[in-house]
Amino acid sequence: MCGIVGAVAGRDIVPILVEGLRRLEYRGYDSAGVAVVDEDNGISLCRTVGKVAELEQKLARRPLHGLIGVAHTRWATHGGVTEANAHPHVSGGRVAVIHNGIIENFQPIKNEMLEKGYVFESETDTEVAAHLIHDYLTQGLDLVEAVGKAVQRFEGAYALLVIDAEDPARIVVSRVASPLVIGLGEGENFVASGVPALLPVTKRFIYLEQGDLAEIRRDSVRIVDTDGQPVTREVHETEWDSASAEKAPYEHFMLKEIFDQPSALADTLYGRIANQRVIPESLGSRAAEMLDQVENIHIVACGTSYHAGCVGKYWIESIAGVPTQVEIASEYRYRHVVVPPKTLFVTLSQSGETADTLEALRMAKTQGYLGTLTICNSAH
Repeated sequence: MCGIVGAVAGRDIVPILVEGLRRLEYRGYDSAGVAVVDEDNGISLCRTVGKVAELEQKLARRPLHGLIGVAHTRWATHGGVTEANAHPHVSGGRVAVIHNGIIENFQPIKNEMLEKGYVFESETDTEVAAHLIHDYLTQGLDLVEAVGKAVQRFEGAYALLVIDAEDPARIVVSRVASPLVIGLGEGENFVASGVPALLPVTKRFIYLEQGDLAEIRRDSVRIVDTDGQPVTREVHETEWDSASAEKAPYEHFMLKEIFDQPSALADTLYGRIANQRVIPESLGSRAAEMLDQVENIHIVACGTSYHAGCVGKYWIESIAGVPTQVEIASEYRYRHVVVPPKTLFVTLSQSGETADTLEALRMAKTQGYLGTLTICNSAH
């Protein structure tokens, strides 16, 4: 559950990137970093183990400035908690990459890059992406082509942001199962893994869809789908304000979320219950017909979402009398699943980007379930 922020503007974007990371701290992380294309058209990089506050202190001692850049908070997956493993990762002094998720087939690609003479400074799968994209650029592809070709080779669930010091007018991003949102400004544009990161600079957002690849410039955004065809995605204007993304007056986000539960539950149920009964249509166009047929329920999730599913099992069985099974997504996706007739599949994810839960949902859609229902904190 890393944090991703990118910006291209006519002003120094480092404060925007750092503030964006700060607003994504609730996701949890162990290191942070930022990379920009500097005034000499090179990549300037600052990374640290620890909190965003420590990154800010490091930047105060050695400031970075740029009109285009990317920033990241990392939760270690491939490789330990070290500055070398922190993002962004740079290849050839020109390509900087940040990445959410996992590239599952990184090892054979890494072996290929090693054979070509690339030197790895980290243990991460992300550095593999940086070197592969750099390799394609040296073969004459432009940045969009290089990222698109690299993405075709990657297996897994991830989001990717790439900048090129030799092409410093655009950020190229790819979304494969891990959410990305583009923020639209006036003469400047942004991208992040979550809306809260960008609320100080815009209220207008485009939610990228599965497989989208986008080219983000100061004055334009171009998106192509999985077939490489240009597409138009709807622009959403959010009603959120910056305060809704802050933890104040609470000491930390967990405390805020505990005390927010009454209002959060009320907001969730508003418009979905009337006369002490659920309005099925509020759960989707097929919900009324589907829910009448449900004889079993499978709930699949990870972490505290799994714990919530366990609580839900008691409620569902005691109130509705429907047999309910709860399973951790990472276990579910690697076993042979026997699906009883008329079984509803339910996933829970706070972020909407939990890799194992997303893969379990994709798998479930091929298993003959009556239908699928997702409970998530992000509508996109």
